[in-house]
Amino acid sequence: TSQQLSGKAARTIFERVKERCGGEITPEKLKKLKTEELRKCGLSYAKCSYVKDLAQRVKSSKLKIKILDKLTDEEVMKELTAVKGIGKWTAEMFLMFSLARPDVFPVDDLGIKKGIEKLLKKPLNSQRLGKFAERWKPYRTAASWYVWKILDND
Repeated sequence: TSQQLSGKAARTIFERVKERCGGEITPEKLKKLKTEELRKCGLSYAKCSYVKDLAQRVKSSKLKIKILDKLTDEEVMKELTAVKGIGKWTAEMFLMFSLARPDVFPVDDLGIKKGIEKLLKKPLNSQRLGKFAERWKPYRTAASWYVWKILDND
């Protein structure tokens, strides 16, 4: 959601959902919310479906949230992208910001692409961008932060 929305809009939606859940978001509380309640928070019908699926997977232990930090990056990606509505970008953001993994470089992130283009003064496709970022291993997460920072002055 965040890449498609501004950070402010995403935070507003999150806070509304949190409020509907009584101040704490849990799988049980999300499952109990009706689609229309989630819609009133600002979620699309598709996102409502994704939230419900995620809550169901966590509640039924199909997605074992508590062990994700013990898995490799590739294993986390596989687990998360098996959830309807969670794609590669979302899983990468989870690795970076929730699990604090040091070597993630989201080549499909719009900010990363624009930052590298500004830096190199030429566009790179995702494959070439990934190859370019190889030089920053094993600290590609930190490199990502610097690339995003390049755009802050625009």
